[in-house]
Amino acid sequence: MAWRPAEAAAFFALHDALMDQDTPGLSTADRELVVVATSAANDCLHCVVAHGAIARIRARDPYLADQVAVDWRKAPVSARLHAVLEIAVRLAAQPATVTAADLDRLRGHGLTEDDVWDVGAIASLFALSNRLPHWAAIPPNEEFFLMGRVPRQ
Repeated sequence: MAWRPAEAAAFFALHDALMDQDTPGLSTADRELVVVATSAANDCLHCVVAHGAIARIRARDPYLADQVAVDWRKAPVSARLHAVLEIAVRLAAQPATVTAADLDRLRGHGLTEDDVWDVGAIASLFALSNRLPHWAAIPPNEEFFLMGRVPRQ
């Protein structure tokens, strides 16, 4: 992902600005689950594994990221997060189907204007991020498979 250092720095600056904040409408765990769901829709094992590990840690739940990755529709998430995941996955897989009514639906679940923007920005950033590991054949880091599943020693 760091083939060109200036591009990697710009990518990670945007990543950190989007992912490292907790708001009432979108927690850091929610943000990671958006990445997991959209990365699964984009068939990106690297991002599902890496962000699944972060989601497990941030959500303090060793199972939720896997449930979201396999079928977010059946994962035990709130109605608010279900709406977020549904719209984010559509933006990742069928962007032309996302409408202003979808954004209103997110607002109806209590997301602020910034939160609504962040849902779209996260799904969009990871559309790029999902394609680079495919392009460069980057496998997941082995340590990510167990992170958040077993206690640290």
